[in-house]
Amino acid sequence: MTDYGHDLLFGTFVTPTNQPVHHAVEQAIVADRAGLDLVTFQDHPYVAKFHDTWTLIAYAAARTERIHLSANVTNLPLRPPAVLARSVATADLLSGGRVELGIGAGAFWDGVEAMGGPRRTAGESIAALEEAVSIIRGIWDTDQPGGLSVTGTHYSVSGAKRGPAPAHQPGIWIGAYKPRILGVTGRMADGWLPSLQYLPGGVAELAAMNAYIDDAAESAGRAPRAVRRFLNIAGSFARTSTGVLQGPPEQWVEELTDVALTYGTSGFILASDDTATTELFAAEVAPAVRREVAAARA
Repeated sequence: MTDYGHDLLFGTFVTPTNQPVHHAVEQAIVADRAGLDLVTFQDHPYVAKFHDTWTLIAYAAARTERIHLSANVTNLPLRPPAVLARSVATADLLSGGRVELGIGAGAFWDGVEAMGGPRRTAGESIAALEEAVSIIRGIWDTDQPGGLSVTGTHYSVSGAKRGPAPAHQPGIWIGAYKPRILGVTGRMADGWLPSLQYLPGGVAELAAMNAYIDDAAESAGRAPRAVRRFLNIAGSFARTSTGVLQGPPEQWVEELTDVALTYGTSGFILASDDTATTELFAAEVAPAVRREVAAARA
């Protein structure tokens, strides 16, 4: 049994496309009213049919009351880190402390380059992510005197004005899969945000990935529990089982409980643009998994 010491969180992962722009916002409202903890939106600025993620987050924050919001995950190469820090802090202030920062090193480089962004190798993108996280945290740290100066290979600031300070300390959650970026996650991040569909070996791969994060955290003088473990999931509800997360709610409860207990996953974020699916997940799966995990750990 693995326990990183966090309460379970349940949320949704909304794709801001193929529907009128208000549909994505309405799904955030649905998730909020259903009692979920988090709603997230994809961020692919180079896809013409996608609506802008940070505009959606700001508008959705104004239309919801208690749910937290995040990109899943922010495309760093097209979001300069000092400006991104201010965007996140502003949205967090306006929402009363409900905005988090899911972030990735970048992908789909043809699209990024077509939008005027840099084309980076895997190593360059990870180095850029490290520099960006330092700058973002520095912009938020208004208790430090003077301007922020960071000299990096990919991102630099020289005497940048700090602030505004966010209403709460937004979690920086990194989407990561390979050992080097998992190391950055362990050293610098508040959370790890992978997707089950990108794990070729299924959930069993979480064990080795957790180990990379744990080792990096400990080497940096951090406790492994400082990095919260999330998991983006996809599935469908049905009367009979046809596969993992393809079946009745009780099957979902059993499978997600096992993942939480075995790998220490404390956040499950369901890809859903469907009201009925989101409401069923919130009403029958989330509370039952919380009860089962609490009982097992007790």
